[in-house]
This record gives sequence, structure tokens and C-alpha cells, in this order.
Amino acid sequence: MKSQTRMPLFPKETLMFNPVAGVFQKDEFVYYLHNGLPLFCHHVSDRMSYRYITANMIVTGMCTTSEISKVLDVSVRSLQMNAKYLREKGSQYFFNRVETRGKCYKYDETKFAEAQLMLDAGVSQYEISKRLNVSESSVRYHVKSGKLKKKK
Repeated sequence: MKSQTRMPLFPKETLMFNPVAGVFQKDEFVYYLHNGLPLFCHHVSDRMSYRYITANMIVTGMCTTSEISKVLDVSVRSLQMNAKYLREKGSQYFFNRVETRGKCYKYDETKFAEAQLMLDAGVSQYEISKRLNVSESSVRYHVKSGKLKKKK
């Protein structure tokens, strides 16, 4: 079972990751400091900028994953993965990627339309799954959720 993503807890007052780097939230923005001067800033809800900035701080050696983890109350593993993505894929990975989590990747509008036509024609859910090359449980799921309507 996948765990739910934990939101970082940004402090209202400056907290230091180590003697030279810190973070604080003011209004709707989070500021990252280096020797007391703001180095990075992002909106409190901007997850990709947060991931990029913390990865950047790790890759450049400004902070360690455990230092950031303790202050922001996030998992060390997620910070390690973000640093790995920055090293391997560069900054464009954080800002140009298409978010696919929670999306149905096997169904597009065409497949939904085909499945609905087959349901309207009285084709069984099992047969629809075979024709569309999807699982029968996914057809059942979309019928139950209301995306596909079964003929009465």
C-alpha cells in the first residue's frame, strides 16, 4: 500500500537547517536563507518548487537530507529521490513534467466512448474489457463510479 504524501511543515519563524542555512514562511511564501540572506522563495502550495529547491540545497552541499527532514518534518527518502532526479534529469524534470498520478492511463476519451457504445448495445463488461484490452475490474470500476452508464 502506498503512503500518502506528507506536506512539509514550514515554520513561521526562522528555523536553521544548519549554521548557515534556514527557512521560514511569511504570508503565503516560503523563504530559504543562506547566511541570513534569502536565496530561494516559493509559494507555500508550490510543491514542485519546494522539491527543486530542497534538492538543489542537497546537491550543492548546503544541507543534508537529514537536516531538511528534521526541520520540515518530511521523509529523508523523498528528499533523496528529489536530489537524485535533479542530478540525473536536471531542473526541467521538476517544472516540465506532466502529472499522471491519480489519472487513468489506459482510458482516454475514445476508449470511454467505445466502452459506452458497447454498454449501450448490451455487450458484457467482460467482453468490453477484452475488446479494449483493459481489465474487467476497471470496466466495473468506471461503471460503479458513474463514468460509464450501464443500460437499464
